[in-house]
Amino acid sequence: MARRSKGRPIDGIVLLNKPQGISSNKALQQAKGIYFAQKAGHTGALDPLATGMLPICFGEATKFTQFLLDTDKTYVVRAKLGERTTTSDSDGEVVETRPVQITREQLEQDVASFLGESDQYPSMYSALKYQGQPLYKYAREGIEVPRKCRKINVYSITLDEYDEQAQEIQMTVHVSKGTYIRTIVDDLGEKLGCGAHVIMLHRSEVGHYPSDKMITLEELEEKLQQAKAEDLPPSTYIDALLLPMDTALVDLPAVEISAEQGVAFSHGQTVVVGELPEGVLKVVADGRFVGIGERNQHGHLKAKRALSSAQ
Repeated sequence: MARRSKGRPIDGIVLLNKPQGISSNKALQQAKGIYFAQKAGHTGALDPLATGMLPICFGEATKFTQFLLDTDKTYVVRAKLGERTTTSDSDGEVVETRPVQITREQLEQDVASFLGESDQYPSMYSALKYQGQPLYKYAREGIEVPRKCRKINVYSITLDEYDEQAQEIQMTVHVSKGTYIRTIVDDLGEKLGCGAHVIMLHRSEVGHYPSDKMITLEELEEKLQQAKAEDLPPSTYIDALLLPMDTALVDLPAVEISAEQGVAFSHGQTVVVGELPEGVLKVVADGRFVGIGERNQHGHLKAKRALSSAQ
């Protein structure tokens, strides 16, 4: 007899405002516990030092986490000039101290130099894996391993503040997936000739999701307790915060099919529709989202990720 999953089968996305000092997985587990969800996953880890938007996908929404992993992100970052650390942030040990002898003009020029596409080597303190182990495990043992250079794109970068007395700067950076802000700050410090490291990092946006839709773990817990105090189902207030799972797919072209075709699609059968564009498509059956699909070699619609709830 199959073992039943613990928790309830809920589907949707909550925009968690991750607190400082805990891992993304810890934040995920706490959110999953508050929702008493059977299944959950996050969409792009934040360092324990970092705060901000961490979309948590529940249930069927976990089928589409890759689209949020692949989307662009916006960060607000504060950096300390004159010090370089082992991890390029304040969690690491200071390994070099240099005088800060820069002008505002030089700072603005060097910040602007990061605009556009470039190559970036991931930090040794990243979660990327080498031979099955995350890089940070090697780094903690003092081992440096080969890392592949990756193409990144900085869509915008602005210098928001320069505190000359504290020798700190604050920037807002809009970047492509897989960009390490710590590495940008470290590289900026080297350009300036003084070194730098991250002392605050906040992810304000993931894709199109706005920052005002974020909610903290404390706020979720308060809403849970409010429902219990009012003798209402625990889900009363927290479920209202869930965004539809297809909000992760706003950039995909949509194709409409009938309710009958939707049933066939959810069972993995190909569906004959009109002209279909290339690439991944968001599939809507009689007004209801049922998954993503693509055109096969015969020009028919085949399922790529179908919702089991559509069956």
